[in-house]
Amino acid sequence: MYIHRICKNLCNSWINYLLNPSPFLSYIFNHLTSELTIMKRDIFTRKNNQFSASFIKFIMILSIGTFFNSCNSKPMYKTFEEYPAYNGNDLELTYNPQASKFRVWAPTADKVKLLLYDNGDEGSAYQIYDMGRSEEGTWTKTINENLKGKFYTFQIKIGDKWLDETPGIWVKATGVNGKRAAIIDMDETNPEKWELDKRPPLKSFADIILYEVHIRDFSVDTNSGITNKGKFLAFTESGTKNTAGDVTGIDHLKELGITHVHLLPSFDFASIDETKLNENKYNWGYDPLNYNVPEGSYSTNPYDPVCRIREFKEMVQALHNAGIRVVMDVVYNHTFVGPGSHLDLLAPGYFYRMNADSTWSNASGCSNETASERPMMRKLMIESVVYWATEYHIDGFRFDLMGIHDIETMNLIREELDKIDPTIFMYGEGWTAGTSPLPEEKRALKKNAKQLENIAVFSDDIRDALKGSWMHSEIPGFVSGTDSLEESVKFGVVGTTQHPQIDYTKPIYSKAPYVNKPTQVINYVSCHDDMCLVDKLRESRPADASEEEIMKFDKLAQTIIFTAQGVPFIYAGEELYRDKKGIHNTYQSPDSINEINWDNKTTYKDIFDYYKGLINLRKQHSAFRMSTQKMIQDNLLFQEYNIPNVVAFLLTDHVNGDKWKNILVVYNGNRYPVEIEIPEGDWNVVCHDGAIDLNGLKTVRGGKFTVEASSASIMYVE
Repeated sequence: MYIHRICKNLCNSWINYLLNPSPFLSYIFNHLTSELTIMKRDIFTRKNNQFSASFIKFIMILSIGTFFNSCNSKPMYKTFEEYPAYNGNDLELTYNPQASKFRVWAPTADKVKLLLYDNGDEGSAYQIYDMGRSEEGTWTKTINENLKGKFYTFQIKIGDKWLDETPGIWVKATGVNGKRAAIIDMDETNPEKWELDKRPPLKSFADIILYEVHIRDFSVDTNSGITNKGKFLAFTESGTKNTAGDVTGIDHLKELGITHVHLLPSFDFASIDETKLNENKYNWGYDPLNYNVPEGSYSTNPYDPVCRIREFKEMVQALHNAGIRVVMDVVYNHTFVGPGSHLDLLAPGYFYRMNADSTWSNASGCSNETASERPMMRKLMIESVVYWATEYHIDGFRFDLMGIHDIETMNLIREELDKIDPTIFMYGEGWTAGTSPLPEEKRALKKNAKQLENIAVFSDDIRDALKGSWMHSEIPGFVSGTDSLEESVKFGVVGTTQHPQIDYTKPIYSKAPYVNKPTQVINYVSCHDDMCLVDKLRESRPADASEEEIMKFDKLAQTIIFTAQGVPFIYAGEELYRDKKGIHNTYQSPDSINEINWDNKTTYKDIFDYYKGLINLRKQHSAFRMSTQKMIQDNLLFQEYNIPNVVAFLLTDHVNGDKWKNILVVYNGNRYPVEIEIPEGDWNVVCHDGAIDLNGLKTVRGGKFTVEASSASIMYVE
């Protein structure tokens, strides 16, 4: 009983005293003396002095040994749920010129080493330290000297095996290829006037117009006129032009009128060798390596840890100065590899889901899926998003395969971002690429979107209704003349909300509304995945359709996207009639397939002008940007023409403060003109037969009106 009491009392306090060894040693001596005096008194009283003083000495030595063994021994856990969660905010590295404090979470480790290096890629460690076990599964080490410019890794031992080195999970700066963490002064990464950088104004999520772009695609074309091709800095260059003198780059984005640039993965990913950039290898970047570090191949010097961070910030700053917000595509649902990832090297298995047979689950389609419901994975996701929003001034986050993550974690991320700025936008893919062991009712799937607070999901309903099946490239959609898709189009028009004029048995996928309000849905017709719009329209074209007709299909598709309630999204280059040579998924295709051909802006000026006009229409007229389901129900009235492949609706009574009183929108998905009856009044036509002009194309009186083949007509009365 005495040995147990001594060890229990000392272990409850020893960590605090260990940080200050002199009082700690005094405490041991005083406490042991007190306890053993009691013990000696009791023994001699009870046993009539039958034990000698040497026995008491033995007990004292045994007690001290037991104490140290109990405090330094490795905790044993039966399940991942028993692992302790660290609640502090100092994981990885806390740097100042006087000292560097390291803390790593590795609850099952027997030993942990800290290795210091002179560079980020080559050579052996010049110093190796043993780290000490600390609270809540962490290990710590403080080096009382200025380590700026040095690099480090952690290495843990489990049993008799040392695992590979890792820069850690919460690492913020790395050397080339992300193998070693870098010790830098983050203040030195800030561009000039970074402290004055502000998010462009945003009143409502309904005002957002998303433009998805890959860093390399944006500028690598030889005719882009951009110097820093394929780099973050490409977005900082103004005055760039194509061969014919039409503006390109960031000036083009301003001219087009989009509000948010959605960057494909630009954190540090594993699929590009940053030491061999002359090979011009390409990848979309959905191969996470270090979640909190910018990708080195997009910097001008991947060997310099400061360079990639500063240039990323310069890109954000330039876009903000242009009035454009920045969205990051984040991929927390899986890592480039499972076993051997930076996550797995510190807590093997913990950060991932497993099947019932102990094999790795694979809802990502990439051989592993992370377990967002576990406290430390949840902590990583929340803190990572907050870090990008604060350190890099990021304005929005698109979650890859969001349907893998649990609903609770997604809502907690929303809560934390709201504390920073409630206008930071969150959206993601409400599906998975395979089955997951986490029950569907707990996951952030499209069908559970009503449980997500101010988080949007992509609408595959409107996407495939307009262009045709994503799985079967030969199947056309509404814009190419396929009938029986009217209810799917109407479902998209109301932002997948509840509306009394929709038959919910008929949409192609969802058979019920799945959002609380239209700003929870992303309307799009193509993105980086699968075929881009032009390729899909060509692949599924009717046998006798000409290229001129395909251009009409293209315009009609985007007209529906930009006049539907919800948040519109376009893929970069669609406004230039971009194609990718018919290839479905170009994640590792060469630049010749993926690059935006900037000379297309001149060749397809009519397409660009039409897209620009659609964006201007939406921005100028709030009737297309309603924010509540009730507003849509009360003011969006579908017109019943009973003509196959025709969808029409009326926006009434200056809805949402629009200066136009009533707006009539008609989509004709037929490859021939249709005649409709429009309400009485003098109607100002602003969009008709592939042309758009907000100043008016013509004025017509109520009665018979012809909507041309494969096109939309939009008109208003004041």
